[in-house]
Amino acid sequence: MPAVSLSDRAFISISGDDAEDFLQSIITTDLKALPEGEFRAGALLTSQGKILFDFLVARTADGLLLETSAEQADPFIKRLTLYRLRAKAVFARLPENHALISWEPAADGSRDHRFAKAGVALSRRPSDEAAPDTPDVYHALRLSLGITGGGEDKGLGDYFPHDLMMDRNDGLSFKKGCYVGQEVVSRMQHRSTARRRVVTVTGQAPLVEAGAPLIVGDREVGTLLSVSGSTGLAVARIDKLGSALNTGATPSVGGQNVTVTLPGWSGLDWPVDAENAQ
Repeated sequence: MPAVSLSDRAFISISGDDAEDFLQSIITTDLKALPEGEFRAGALLTSQGKILFDFLVARTADGLLLETSAEQADPFIKRLTLYRLRAKAVFARLPENHALISWEPAADGSRDHRFAKAGVALSRRPSDEAAPDTPDVYHALRLSLGITGGGEDKGLGDYFPHDLMMDRNDGLSFKKGCYVGQEVVSRMQHRSTARRRVVTVTGQAPLVEAGAPLIVGDREVGTLLSVSGSTGLAVARIDKLGSALNTGATPSVGGQNVTVTLPGWSGLDWPVDAENAQ
């Protein structure tokens, strides 16, 4: 089975008497529902409900462990420190700067719940070890399944958690009580106003770079988020895209015709009209 190591990752341990209660009060993930040995998606939001930092969070024997991009790690710790006030919580960035991803059960790794939702058993842990397979194996699989989050995609500051399917991958709680940005995302949930969603984009040739618009006819309906060869992720208005697909229109990215699909694990279908988009 393949194993890959992802570079430019960062791991942050959070420990102390108040560590879990503190983190529970500010992030989107419900830590009370997080079993030991499992990574789940999470985010720290702005007061307007948009993603400020995204990460994976796991419960270990020593406390809580966050995985995110190396770029986000230090600003994230600074923001956590700002929120901490008098809470007894200690943040420490681990020396490991790789994530070792394995398709086999690992005694010292934690299962990635995002992939488990899609029926794929995959574990990850901090490491500086080289791995035999190219990271492209992992990213191609991730994008083909429509999986995002964990600091693995850039430019998420314009998005709400619903846009990235966090309401579908158990990274967004509506039951645990208040946290930063909770009122906005709860209102989106209860009013069913989420229109943008992650879709998988597949071409016959390598796709253009992330950031390119997803086009149907002369209308821009989304933005390419990440690319691995001929497969990519986009965040798109599924009401507009669904309406266009129903008329037989063909989406394109960078002048190339592409196929666009909703992740099967999400339970979402193309809405009949804008009022039915969820």
